[in-house]
Amino acid sequence: MKRIIAVILVLIMILAVTGCHNNKRQPIQLTLSTEDSEAIMAAAGIVLPPAEEAPGANSVVKWYSWIDLFQNYSEDEIVQTGYYTFQKKYNGSIDWIETTYDTRTTDLANYLVAGDPPDMTNASTAMHATFPMNVTRGMYQPVDKWIDYENDPLWMEMKDAGEYYVLGGYHFAIVYDLLFKDVIPYNRRVMDEWGYDDPWQLYLNDEWTWDVFLEMCLDFNSPDDDRFAVDGWYVTCSLVEESTGHYIIERDEEGHYISNLDDPVIERAHNLIYDLAKNDCMYRVGNDYWGINSYGGSASNYGYRVKDGLTLFWPCDDEGFVRPVEELKRTFGDVTDGEFMICPLPRDPEGDGIYYLNAMPDAFNLINNAPNPEGAVLLAMCTRFKIMDPTVVRIDRKQLKEKYLWTDEMLQAWDECVNLVKENVRMYYTGNLTDHVEQLYNQFDWGVIRTGGANSFAQLKEQNRDQLDYYLDELNAQLDAYVYSEDFTG
Repeated sequence: MKRIIAVILVLIMILAVTGCHNNKRQPIQLTLSTEDSEAIMAAAGIVLPPAEEAPGANSVVKWYSWIDLFQNYSEDEIVQTGYYTFQKKYNGSIDWIETTYDTRTTDLANYLVAGDPPDMTNASTAMHATFPMNVTRGMYQPVDKWIDYENDPLWMEMKDAGEYYVLGGYHFAIVYDLLFKDVIPYNRRVMDEWGYDDPWQLYLNDEWTWDVFLEMCLDFNSPDDDRFAVDGWYVTCSLVEESTGHYIIERDEEGHYISNLDDPVIERAHNLIYDLAKNDCMYRVGNDYWGINSYGGSASNYGYRVKDGLTLFWPCDDEGFVRPVEELKRTFGDVTDGEFMICPLPRDPEGDGIYYLNAMPDAFNLINNAPNPEGAVLLAMCTRFKIMDPTVVRIDRKQLKEKYLWTDEMLQAWDECVNLVKENVRMYYTGNLTDHVEQLYNQFDWGVIRTGGANSFAQLKEQNRDQLDYYLDELNAQLDAYVYSEDFTG
């Protein structure tokens, strides 16, 4: 689902805007009216600068990405209202410098070498990550000159998320929002047919634990009947590194990456995966326990066989289940009949009692030597402001109720998952590390499940511990060399 913002009031006009270059698509701007809520926000100390005083006003921001987060290309899309504010209040505009997902790093390097850098691009964690190695390559600059996570009410809620992008004491990303990654979608009718307690109600009663989850899986599972308890690509990462709030690779107080292999919480979570694998609870293709039971493998097929009672749980992110009613009915179940529901990931019964979800940040990087950093920051401020604006709602939430026909209870579960993320911010530290570290991380992340439990986590640790320590030391040495070099301009 697109992470863009929509107002809840009236569409007042449609204006075609011509692209900056002949070879670019022509964006269509859908202009939306909204109440002036700046007085409400100002009472909480959340303000945007006056138009006549704002650095970056009356300027063009060069947005570099494989996607355009701000402009529209069909009339059924709704304008990102942060950009609308940037246009209408500050007379700003955007020039989309288009790249592809696969070539985004190489293309940016070429722009930098040519002395023609864009201003701003996507920042994230995990797959789309740009931190920290792209920082050491000289691609991004610190944002601390403009963004005050500590004291500015506009940014304070994002402070913990901003800490994930710190190198040498400086922040290298503007985090403007957070959403959860993986949760547990399921079919209530199937749960009822098997006599199981409803996971959402278990969560509300603080009884939704790994033990309960495993008990259901073992009871439900029957490979001889082509019935598997869990399916999908994210079983291990959601149960091990998301529901624990602990990660195999962590950072210490000095910002160094360290091994967390001996964390007992990680060990317990991998033992849960081991039990699932040894009891053949996960669908597989031959000996490949990573082969999901999906015709096509795309997110639109996530949940395949859940509605048929042949899969019990399919952990995934919102892309897998925020889908049109008929499409969802084909996989997870019928929303209109009350079949489909989501809940947070189960918690560690021996843990601290907190339900953890992995945070997925919406964030920007300021590109090194950007020609218009003030304009990029002002656009980011407008985006953050509109997310906090009480008269504005996410288009995804509006669509959940009006297009996807979600009930108030389902929206309550959605809100609870968002709140869990913001109350205890946890994010992956992987995605933009060295190749050796990434490869070893994948060994731990998938080693138990892909071998069907032939290897325990204890065995994987002993097989790979020395290599992980070695390559983490190598990584930290590279980061230290950069931080203490003349090229570090924090």
